[in-house]
Amino acid sequence: MSKKLISVIIPAYNETECIEELHSRLANIFDVETDYDFEAVIVENGSSDDTYEKLLVINQKDSRFKILKLARNFRMDGGLTAGLSVIDSDACILMTADLQDPPEQIPALIRKWEEGFENIYGIVTERQGTGPIRTFNSKAFYWVAGKLTDNRIPKNASDFRLLDRKVYEAVRDMDERNRFVRGLVAWVGFTSVGVEIARPPRFAGESKAYSFQVIDLAFKGIFAHSYKPLRIITVTGILVSVLSVIGFIALASRWFLVGVPFGGYGTLTTIALFSFGLLTFMLGIIAEYLGLIYEEVKKRPNYVVDRWLS
Repeated sequence: MSKKLISVIIPAYNETECIEELHSRLANIFDVETDYDFEAVIVENGSSDDTYEKLLVINQKDSRFKILKLARNFRMDGGLTAGLSVIDSDACILMTADLQDPPEQIPALIRKWEEGFENIYGIVTERQGTGPIRTFNSKAFYWVAGKLTDNRIPKNASDFRLLDRKVYEAVRDMDERNRFVRGLVAWVGFTSVGVEIARPPRFAGESKAYSFQVIDLAFKGIFAHSYKPLRIITVTGILVSVLSVIGFIALASRWFLVGVPFGGYGTLTTIALFSFGLLTFMLGIIAEYLGLIYEEVKKRPNYVVDRWLS
């Protein structure tokens, strides 16, 4: 009886200082988990350093490590999408190349898969080596995403996860341009469970998750998986209209009873500025959705492959 195959998909962007350690630790896990066959699909995500050259050396000495080289950087979710497109395995594991997703946790994910769970995701219990701004951004994202998506995206759930074949095939079949893999996996459902994982600091090098890029991804993730911001605009418009009518009736009554009590320049200016600010905020939300639609209708691919070394 042949063994089940598990593919490990790892986008790597300028990870020259981590890639050899990643290979060593993954290879050790592959050797220990003898009940399964493994392959690692390293998605070389348009690096400008010698990450690709080091991957070639690893590929030559260990055929379990395959290289999918992209034409440029397509960010984390583009890299994950590219990796999902080339596998044909019983399950896959998604993780980062900086070793903040510890390979030593892979057996824990596999044990949950053996219990019958189909989407086993890491729950980050501690973020070591993460600055206060990034920590705040993460907490804010999960709070907002939870509120706007009816808690489909679990709090502190990471991309580090194991997906059964039926799950990753369902995600792979969704041809969306604005990819937020965590959200897509949450949307398709299936039997899911979280595994608590303490996230260590990067093994080496600098983080590529810059604040503005993370915030941009967070906005896309929320807007691509929730219509509630649009409903907020509708509700706000109704409330402002109702308050305006009430205010008009109150002021008109006072005018008839006691006359105009004051010039009202300051009040009118404040109300006007508030109204313009509120209107601009609403237009900004609509613009975000229009931007997502614009990306979808262009139908450009989520990634472009340079070469595939299997």
